[in-house]
Amino acid sequence: MVFNGGGFFSFVWVFVIIWLSALSIVLFRMIGHYNRLTNGITSHGLKEVLEAIVKNQKGLQKQTADIEHAIKNLVSDGKLHIQKIGLVRFNPFSDTGGSQSFTLALLDGGDNGIVMTSLYARTGNRWYVKAIRAGKGEEYELSKEESRAIQEAESLNGKDT
Repeated sequence: MVFNGGGFFSFVWVFVIIWLSALSIVLFRMIGHYNRLTNGITSHGLKEVLEAIVKNQKGLQKQTADIEHAIKNLVSDGKLHIQKIGLVRFNPFSDTGGSQSFTLALLDGGDNGIVMTSLYARTGNRWYVKAIRAGKGEEYELSKEESRAIQEAESLNGKDT
């Protein structure tokens, strides 16, 4: 089988022209389709619409990063606020009726805060406040009721929430 050079090149040439025509038709149909999608939405073409979307997306990414940073700051600042509260009522004296005395533990996220104790007696009411660091008394030893109030605060509100 002998190929003559002119026929083969003619065939390749026709094939390339048909191929380019098909690709051009597909390309023009796609461009027309995308222009119809953006028709009436904006006076700009598809390129401008896509560029605006990308620019908007970059702005949203920056806003999201700023919001995430602000949330992290709020969470870390929130650990410094009262998060855990424990209350224990008790009767310290046998001559008074009922559990009118109480201990109130107010702790932050790091188990730091205060314990307030109110001792009720017939002669009067006395208040004591002790500083708490990491769940322990800072300057003074804690009574069993005060320790129980701290444990209740930690158990009811969870550790390091």
